[in-house]
Amino acid sequence: MKTEELTGKHDALAVLKLKDFRLFLSFRFFMTIAAQMQSIIVGWQVYELTHDPLSLGLIGLAEALPFISVALYAGHIADRFNRKKIILWFDFLFLFASGLLLLITYHKTGIIGKFGVLPIYLCVAISGIARAFLYPATIALMAQVVPRSLYTNSSTWNSTTWHIAAITGPAIGGLVYGFFGVKVAYITVIISMLISVVLLSIIRSRPVPAIDEKETLMQRLSNGIRFVFSNQLLLGAMALDMFAVLFGGAVAMLPVFAAEVLKVGPEGLGLLRAAPMVGAVLMSVVLAYRPPVVRAGRLLMIGVAGFGLSIICFALSTNFFLSMGLLALSGMFDNISVVIRSATMQLVTPDEMRGRVASVNSIFIGSSNEIGSFESGVAAKLMGLIPSVIFGGMMTLGIVGVTAKWAPKLRRLNLNKISNVPFDKLREHNGG
Repeated sequence: MKTEELTGKHDALAVLKLKDFRLFLSFRFFMTIAAQMQSIIVGWQVYELTHDPLSLGLIGLAEALPFISVALYAGHIADRFNRKKIILWFDFLFLFASGLLLLITYHKTGIIGKFGVLPIYLCVAISGIARAFLYPATIALMAQVVPRSLYTNSSTWNSTTWHIAAITGPAIGGLVYGFFGVKVAYITVIISMLISVVLLSIIRSRPVPAIDEKETLMQRLSNGIRFVFSNQLLLGAMALDMFAVLFGGAVAMLPVFAAEVLKVGPEGLGLLRAAPMVGAVLMSVVLAYRPPVVRAGRLLMIGVAGFGLSIICFALSTNFFLSMGLLALSGMFDNISVVIRSATMQLVTPDEMRGRVASVNSIFIGSSNEIGSFESGVAAKLMGLIPSVIFGGMMTLGIVGVTAKWAPKLRRLNLNKISNVPFDKLREHNGG
């Protein structure tokens, strides 16, 4: 038995003692700040130009379609080549998209005056391609930086860092946009991404996982999909989060809530965008010291259900501070599922398949944010802003019930029991 099992003690800071993991967290912190700032800047800029909720939904669609189209191939690349180099290449692609947005803004009268917001959507599409390659390579690199025994611990601190950055990014983006204008805001995005590149370059490169050279590209892609769909724990956790985010997300409509319901402007929008992340960080601290391992499946269901209820209450609020509190509560519940899903994926996936499994996860989870934005825009157009968000929260509650019935192994998940089980035994145990 492990020492912590005999003594009952848990070292919440264990993974932070690893230098490369600290560098990894710092790199991801600034990369996330850049992405979050760009997201809020683009959203407010497009809404200022169009005053149409559907145009906000189209931002999500513009990123999701190219993301989905290359995601599986991106996972193959992450399993085939050096993961650190992949991240560097596509960090620069993201920088290229940010530079184009800055250029479009500088020549606003000519470019936007002639083509409308279409050039902005094209830049968002480039960012979507970059993000599709960044996600599986980043997740796979993290698993190489830390030992298997610390996967749950690393997932918690990775989630904490991401959410702190996701607080900082929208707050900085909204404040810089509000006080200094959109051009300075895009310059800030570029600076943050450059810092992340420098930090990543310091991390020691890890070897490329051994692969079967006889496998064709299609065989490798299909093996990754088959691995996920044959594993009830992975498939159940991914599907639960995908549909919850697809129907339960109100983030895409926050510019409308900020402008028309709460009347707080871009500065207030930045705070609203940051509120779920504040809640998530608070929950991350709790989970670092009390990891959700023994009743992980039950906690996962409770977290997603709580997220749906928080979104329903947010839709009904007309008070800015109450709305911020409800969004923070939604972030607390959401982070429970994020940590459990991430730890489960790390524990049951062999190293040579991490990129492909992460890419399938990115289609389930990552693209659902953007498609969810599109769904939110269409629903708001057809049903009205507030009824559409209430409908989404109610759908989330229904999805929890269906998943609990359909995936009993996920409902009974105990991360302690699988942390030391070999991968071949996990495949037998967790099959659908």
